[in-house]
Amino acid sequence: MSTIGVVVLTHDRARDLAVTLDHMRALPARARLVVVDNASRDGTAEMLRARHPDVELVRLHANAGAAGRNAGVARLDTTYVAFCDDDAWWAPGSLARAASLLDAHPPLGLVCGRVLVGPVAREDPVSAEMAVSPLRWVGTLPGRPILGFLCAASMLRRDAFLAAGGFEPRFFLGGEEELLGINLAADGWALAYVPEIVVHHHPSPRRDAGRRGHLLLRNALWCAWMRRRAPDAWRRSGLVLARTRSRRDRWRAVVAALCGLPWVLRHRRVVPLHIEEGLRRLDAYAERRRRRRAVVDAGVASGVASGSSSRFAR
Repeated sequence: MSTIGVVVLTHDRARDLAVTLDHMRALPARARLVVVDNASRDGTAEMLRARHPDVELVRLHANAGAAGRNAGVARLDTTYVAFCDDDAWWAPGSLARAASLLDAHPPLGLVCGRVLVGPVAREDPVSAEMAVSPLRWVGTLPGRPILGFLCAASMLRRDAFLAAGGFEPRFFLGGEEELLGINLAADGWALAYVPEIVVHHHPSPRRDAGRRGHLLLRNALWCAWMRRRAPDAWRRSGLVLARTRSRRDRWRAVVAALCGLPWVLRHRRVVPLHIEEGLRRLDAYAERRRRRRAVVDAGVASGVASGSSSRFAR
């Protein structure tokens, strides 16, 4: 029987973490839990020792962002590693289901589950997009093929994670899964979205969404130029910058991306053509969706301005 480890990343959210661990420790699957504390100053370590003394703790002296997870994986010696944020938890049976799929399908390097948000269990928009991925399997693997993933809803082979380099420390936070997903695929692993695997996400009110905005854009630009052919990197850059209406975030991201360009070029490794073709399909699909949304938004604005009685204006 394959062993499962779960890495929970946290920073200054002791109350959220306590709820997450209550849920995770109640699961029937016997998984080894490791909490990585990204230099919290709110008593996280003390809460953990008092409320969950049997949960392993890795305390970092500085906030490493998403790369803090690497320290948690290094602590484990399990076959598989699942990730969990401090405001999310896996549904009963989902850890075991993910491990059974990895057991049964050696080409799979990662499985990503469906994320349900809040008390009403609303499907996360990224999960909805993965469910209609334009990619197709060559073979009979489960779920839907993907090239990116939601970290807090994913289980990987630990050896594959380490060989792919884990999470890039320079990215800090925001879209850090994109580069790792591409690296895993370049190493020959298949990635699957499996909707019957479920993770619950109750977004913490203590989220720094403002800072993450420009980091998401910067990291997407870096990823494009680290792994994609020049014409595709240019096209991807345009798509990334077009997806935000914040001129401030856009310029902050461009400046930050250019400042890191020497580092990006030193770490540039273009992916094989079959992966690039998959990324092109995903880009084209995302652009079609963006344009459809723009048309709908324009229709809504027009209806409101004209006093239309259409369902969009009501």
